[in-house]
Amino acid sequence: MVLLLGVNFSEQRLVKRALETFYGIGPSVSTRIMARFSIHPTAKIRDLENKHITDLTAELTGMRIENDLRRQLRENITRLRDMGSYRGRRHAMGLPVRGQRTRTQIQTARKLNRIERRG
Repeated sequence: MVLLLGVNFSEQRLVKRALETFYGIGPSVSTRIMARFSIHPTAKIRDLENKHITDLTAELTGMRIENDLRRQLRENITRLRDMGSYRGRRHAMGLPVRGQRTRTQIQTARKLNRIERRG
């Protein structure tokens, strides 16, 4: 088991997939991070040296991921709601925010707004 930013990863796991498990890091960001430290795209965690692991940990601590990013999103939505903007009112009502149609097919947006963005 390798510890990366407080999370244990098995040695069989791909480095790219391990990076993508963090909230806020997707495929393009993980590829960019791996290219920055010259890590092969198909490298597994067991292939990493201690230097690479410390570099990755240092890079991830400098980024806004996990709880920091979730808190920022929540603050942005509450700011929109407090301002009384159109987007804020849509968030508050649990309706689609980005111009999707509401005559039909809004159940997914209602579920997402209720669970993720309320509060």
